[in-house]
Amino acid sequence: MAAALTQPISTRKERVAWYLYDFGNSAYAAVVLLAIFSAYFQGEVVGGAEGSRLWGIAVGIAMLVVAVTSPVLGAIADFAGSKKKFLFFYTALACIFTGTLFFVQRGDVILGMGLFILAEIGYRSSQVFYNGLLPEIASPEEMGRISGTGWAVGSAGGIVCLLIVLPLIVLSEGTLMVRLSLVITAVFFALSAIPIFLNLRERAQPKPLPPGENYLTIGFRQLWATFKKARHYGEFIKFMIAFLVFNDGIIMALDFAAIIGAVLYGMGQEQLIIFIILVQGASVIGAYAFGHVVDRWGGKQSLIGSLLLMIAAVTWLFFNYSLTGFFLIGALAGFALTGVQSVSRTMVAQLSPPGQSAEFYGLFAVVGRTSSFIGPTIYGILAAETAIWYANRGETAVAAEQLGQRAAVLSILLFLLVGFFLLLRVNEAKGRAAAQAGAAL
Repeated sequence: MAAALTQPISTRKERVAWYLYDFGNSAYAAVVLLAIFSAYFQGEVVGGAEGSRLWGIAVGIAMLVVAVTSPVLGAIADFAGSKKKFLFFYTALACIFTGTLFFVQRGDVILGMGLFILAEIGYRSSQVFYNGLLPEIASPEEMGRISGTGWAVGSAGGIVCLLIVLPLIVLSEGTLMVRLSLVITAVFFALSAIPIFLNLRERAQPKPLPPGENYLTIGFRQLWATFKKARHYGEFIKFMIAFLVFNDGIIMALDFAAIIGAVLYGMGQEQLIIFIILVQGASVIGAYAFGHVVDRWGGKQSLIGSLLLMIAAVTWLFFNYSLTGFFLIGALAGFALTGVQSVSRTMVAQLSPPGQSAEFYGLFAVVGRTSSFIGPTIYGILAAETAIWYANRGETAVAAEQLGQRAAVLSILLFLLVGFFLLLRVNEAKGRAAAQAGAAL
């Protein structure tokens, strides 16, 4: 494994660079996944319940690719001390193909799915190496605060980008400005990412290749060694199982938020952008709050609190029929979901053996992307098939699609509840002690 400092020391400039990457990264999430492209693809490019099905499949394909590739690449990054190189490649992939989504218009289903899948692979894969840099810039005692600050700054980036594109969309007709917003997002992401490549020093040192080996064979060998070692970190494994399940609910809520708003509440593009700005604003507060809470309460207790809030929000969503209620639900969910994501990221760093951050974040990515492949696919198929079932029993197309969305919302709740109860079985103190001791390798 690449050597790394047990308690790394970073400069303020390096931390700001790390935060700014999340600033741009979250703009992609806000525009492509949450506010604009998801609803545009479902309603304009495809249309109807079939749009929900194909959106879920596209997200699932991208997640599956990341799940297959990220653990091996994470192992290679640790061995070669090259997390920043991989981060650059996948950031470029995300930015380039986000910009090319401009060319997707009504009926361009295959083109839209293909370009989005490539952008999504870049976006999701880059997070493996970005997260892997966290233990290099933060000591164990301050990981929660720094991770939470990163999420807060990132959420603010989503808001800024949405505020840039909102006037363009409001003051225009047709889809030109909707598509142009994707180019703006790509540029925004790229500019925000520049400081991390210029100002953050990667502390892990590369190891020389053994005779007859190459980085690919080393990657697979290191991955196999990681799986063997991870079996002995029981609390890490238990946390990964819980995360696999509750992360499904989080990703499903994020990926289908705009579609839910458009289908159930008839929200137009401008309303959806305002809604996501509200969600992102609440996310800033939630990320900052939970970033401080986790250093005081610990990861598990902080996760329990944020998951309970998310469960309450989704339960409310199922029974809610008013637009005002949907905005209030969005604020509550925004506050809770970044807490779940930020604390989960912190716990991985705390439960991972020193010097193996990218490798264990690779396993974290496998779990996260595997669940992310399952969840959105299930949601999209369930929403479409339920809509067809209701339509065959005499419901109008609009009513059938709405009933399909409500049925799919229940699947979000199920994943959150099961993941919550699995989390209760994790012994955080035992897991942190095992990681720091490098026990049972």
